[in-house]
Amino acid sequence: MGTLRVNNLSIAVDKEGYLINLSDWDETIATAIAEAEGIEMSAAHWEIVTLLQRFHQEFEHSPAMRILVKYVKQTLGEDKGNSLYLLQLFPGSPAKIAAKIAGLPRPTNCL
Repeated sequence: MGTLRVNNLSIAVDKEGYLINLSDWDETIATAIAEAEGIEMSAAHWEIVTLLQRFHQEFEHSPAMRILVKYVKQTLGEDKGNSLYLLQLFPGSPAKIAAKIAGLPRPTNCL
């Protein structure tokens, strides 16, 4: 377990940087996590983060990549519901990185 320091607050995170307490999340925390991942948040990033949080509320878990792509496609359309779009926003592992920024648990099916 570790800590993320944001505005003189210590936020508990696991060894991979995911929030221990989902209730600690806010946009300031999300921005700090994104910066640590080398991502500058834009409206497109926030759109996916908000969508992920809605998914988590509905299904009580974080989606793996295939499920995330399908959910984005159903919700936002084909132009955004594809791996290439998500990789541009969250390089490397979009499902893992976006979930971390959204303050959600690590997707269980992601390597």
